[in-house]
Amino acid sequence: MEEQLKYKIAISMIPGIGSILARNLIAYTGSVEGIFNEKTSVLKKIPGIGEINAKKISDPQILINAENEIEFIQKNNIKTFFYADKDYPRRLSQCPDAPIILFGKGNFNLDTEKIISIVGTRNATDYGKEVCENLTHGLSEQNHNVLIISGLAYGIDIQAHKMALKYNLPTIGVLGHGLDRLYPSLHNDTAKKMLDNGGLISDFPSNTKIDPPNFIRRNRIIAGLADATIVIESGVKGGALITAEIASSYNRDVFAIPGNIGSKWSMGCNKLIKNNGATLIESVSDLEYFMGWEENDNKPKTIQKQLFLNLSPEEEIICNLLKENEPVFIDEICSVAELPMGKVSGLLLNLEFKGIVSALPGKMYKLR
Repeated sequence: MEEQLKYKIAISMIPGIGSILARNLIAYTGSVEGIFNEKTSVLKKIPGIGEINAKKISDPQILINAENEIEFIQKNNIKTFFYADKDYPRRLSQCPDAPIILFGKGNFNLDTEKIISIVGTRNATDYGKEVCENLTHGLSEQNHNVLIISGLAYGIDIQAHKMALKYNLPTIGVLGHGLDRLYPSLHNDTAKKMLDNGGLISDFPSNTKIDPPNFIRRNRIIAGLADATIVIESGVKGGALITAEIASSYNRDVFAIPGNIGSKWSMGCNKLIKNNGATLIESVSDLEYFMGWEENDNKPKTIQKQLFLNLSPEEEIICNLLKENEPVFIDEICSVAELPMGKVSGLLLNLEFKGIVSALPGKMYKLR
């Protein structure tokens, strides 16, 4: 097990090899360890690798670094999530550029029924902080089993984490560095509290330098882990807007809080709404409506006792899948049913017309 983990970590440490190229390497060599056992002459012929990358892969220091990382992981009780393993976050696995491996610390479930990312400017105003508190308070009052994700940065991020803790909602901070440090250090106390009901995750190993581009890179995790991203305040440029754009590219819902047209820190949100890059929301009730959460979660769900009549075999497969595990992303339906996207889309549309299936935001479906 430890030997396998070494190779899983090592592939994420190769300079110049991103998650997409790493997947290609595994596909060509047949396994993670196969990458490091392959000859350089063979590696360089793999599309996208070439001679320079082949030499980097063959560098023995990569495996030594991975062994050192395992020592750090074991010493600090850190969990790992490899993209091909069953415990890898379901939502994140549907993103084409998802990290090969995640490192996590705390008490959390990355496949919680509902996950929301809250992001915004580092220069949060009193208005933004109040909106953030009202949203988290409302989610708690409505008894939504929801996990709050953010980036532990100044401003809206840290406010989202603090309010989640205040109202007993689990919350996870996604870091732009390894789990051996915390930036900014001013948020250490909040981060420690989060470990009891939530935690910290990162795709960076320990000893990673604090580097601004890394914080942009981690935004794909903030967007990919969640059903929806909420932008509370943002200037016309910034990391929150990048996260919103990434979330949209993943076919996830994006919401924005409108602000004063004269406020510098509402210009980004207002622009998102104006350009149809986000849906305007003002309260938890708006979020519930757009996410299909209006039904009381505490009500027992009715279980369909018999299969619908006049369904094709393929429609029956989809209905049985939704009965066992709803709501379900369309990508997952395609995978389980072993049918192409176009075919599944047509079948789902027919089932909607028959009043059997309901479409939810984010390309998810459930039985009515």
